Amino acid sequence: MNVTNLKQQVIDILATPDIKINGPDEWDLQVHDDRFYKRLLSEGTLGLGESYMDGWWDCKSIDQFVFKVIRADLYKQAKLGWRSMLHLLLAKLFNLQGKGRAARNAQRHYDIGNRLYQLMLDKRMNYSCGYWKNGGNLDQAQENKLDLICRKLYLQPGQRVLDIGCGWGGFAKYAAENYGVEVVGITVSEEQATLAREICKGLPVEIRLQDYRDVNEQFDHIVSVGMVEHVGYRNHRTFMQVSHRCLKDDGLFLLHTIGVNFSKVSADPFTDTYIFPNCLIPSIKQLGSAMEHLFIVEDWHNFGPYYDLTLMAWFNNFNNNWPELQGEYGDRFYRMWTYYLLSSAGSFRARNNQLWQLVLSKKGTIGGYNAVR
Repeated sequence: MNVTNLKQQVIDILATPDIKINGPDEWDLQVHDDRFYKRLLSEGTLGLGESYMDGWWDCKSIDQFVFKVIRADLYKQAKLGWRSMLHLLLAKLFNLQGKGRAARNAQRHYDIGNRLYQLMLDKRMNYSCGYWKNGGNLDQAQENKLDLICRKLYLQPGQRVLDIGCGWGGFAKYAAENYGVEVVGITVSEEQATLAREICKGLPVEIRLQDYRDVNEQFDHIVSVGMVEHVGYRNHRTFMQVSHRCLKDDGLFLLHTIGVNFSKVSADPFTDTYIFPNCLIPSIKQLGSAMEHLFIVEDWHNFGPYYDLTLMAWFNNFNNNWPELQGEYGDRFYRMWTYYLLSSAGSFRARNNQLWQLVLSKKGTIGGYNAVR
């Protein structure tokens, strides 16, 4: 099929959400290379992202473009290229988040340089959705989130808390300083562990380089923020079983995770290939099945729209600080990271992805749990 026909197909598809090729609006695509049309039609979302990385197209507002595409349900029409089909098959056949792979998966994203994250994130280095209720900026929204978690767990001085997937120690530091608890934080990222130990120095915080499956001791409470997305559907049950055995009978488990509206076994091809290898955003069905006979859901809080605000703040920080990072990462990385952050913001804005905080108990809170907002 010639270029003219391929271009017309793309024009027809994008007409539904009122997106034009080389149009005047900020969400319109400016196409620089005619190979873009075939790549998009044959490789779907992976071809869209890769062709942006290659400089084949630009858009003044990628977040608005993605928002409009998702709201028009165009992603449901996207094709899978052979690479995406191969990964989907592998995800069905093998455990891509097994112990050995989990550490390698984390290294490909979290070990690419702490300075990048220091410049992009808030001052406490929280790499998860902020809580923007009464939060006028990223720092305040992230502190609100940390305090919300502490209040939902009803933390008391002297209690011992397990933080599964502790990142750079943001929660551990905040909870130890403001609620007087002891925290054991675990991560499989060496870069995170090194910096987290430095950040939490002098506090009753222990940072371990440890897989969650190897923890076998009890805690008053458990928190896991943005970690279960890396667990994989084959390991959801194991994750819940480990959390159950490590939680005291009267304790609470707060699970903070991105959520998807329907069950999948593999991630978006672009995200999986370039951003979070072998990740999987869980569905309600997948989480519910994993926790059967283990946990009672005391509270389920959805504040997904706040992730749009968080991602846009991260992009602004990343973009403003790019001159300091450019020499280390290069222009192709800039386009990759720009597409990742802005397309993710558009997805949350369109309500394609959610952000859930679940409060779980082993036997149920007598008299009922008093939900915190």
